[in-house]
Amino acid sequence: MMSSTTDNDPFLQVQADVFTQLTTTRPLFTSYLRIFSLQSTSSSTSKLPSPELISAKQELEDALEILAEDLADLQQAILAVQKDPYKYGLEIEEVSRRKAMVDEVGGEVDDMREELLRTAKVAHQSLPGNARAGGGDDDGLDYNAEFEQQQQTQMMAEQDEQLDDVYRTVGNLRMQANEMGRELEEQTEMLETVDGLADRVGGRLQMGMKSMATVVKRNEDGLSSCCIGVLIIVLCVLLVLVLIL
Repeated sequence: MMSSTTDNDPFLQVQADVFTQLTTTRPLFTSYLRIFSLQSTSSSTSKLPSPELISAKQELEDALEILAEDLADLQQAILAVQKDPYKYGLEIEEVSRRKAMVDEVGGEVDDMREELLRTAKVAHQSLPGNARAGGGDDDGLDYNAEFEQQQQTQMMAEQDEQLDDVYRTVGNLRMQANEMGRELEEQTEMLETVDGLADRVGGRLQMGMKSMATVVKRNEDGLSSCCIGVLIIVLCVLLVLVLIL
């Protein structure tokens, strides 16, 4: 029965999405604070944001943006049903429960955003050239611009690595093509050598066949002469016998 209600109520569907996104956002927030704390306490002379901190900040900002959009949809839905809850089949207690849930999640999201802004301001003040009395926000480099610059640097480094991989792949393909070309040339030379040998052997076979044909023809003429001579001798013998007898 509950699953059927959830499927038919858009508010409950978006609420489920909010809880799922909130479950994902909380670890991102904790991870961001941990990375920020490690960089703040690091003894490194460089105070620029690390790539890990930049990535964690971006992921947290994206997750909070999604949460804010879903919460805005829920708030609009609550405002629509507050005027006449019974028109939508809801009790006043259910509307109050939904409003309290949205307010609670919204407060948690606001706390995360405030902490994100606070840490960003602290990191901005710790940048070289930004330490100043009174902690004003108008002097020195802009922290968000510095973050964006770091992100662009990281993206360019990743693109350079990808280009290096492409160059290595192209180089390997070129080497393989050269090897295949050399193999084809060697095979072509071998085929030409075999064709030359075949032509020479064929010529010798033809010469041999002609010689054999000549010998056979000569032998055939000699045998015929012998047979004729024998026949003449036999006829002479027979004539002599007939005359004597």
